[in-house]
Amino acid sequence: MYLDLGQTTVIPHKEVIGIFDLDNTSSSIRTRKTLEQAEQRGEITNLSEDLPKSFILCQAPQGQQRIYLSQLSTATLRSRVKSLSR
Repeated sequence: MYLDLGQTTVIPHKEVIGIFDLDNTSSSIRTRKTLEQAEQRGEITNLSEDLPKSFILCQAPQGQQRIYLSQLSTATLRSRVKSLSR
């Protein structure tokens, strides 16, 4: 099954490690540093035309890390994940 992250981007839901609220988690120095390092390595895909509300941490089967910035809220993404498990 696939998770729709918005902006016509879908990913296999099994690759999702976590869905995080950007406002709450970006106050942490560790999170900011992790996002900065991922951006430097080219591991971030920005799906948001406006300010992103959430980020989705994923790991592909080959072990590559990918972070998606989404304008969708964590609540919206969580409900989409729940609908996949029905």
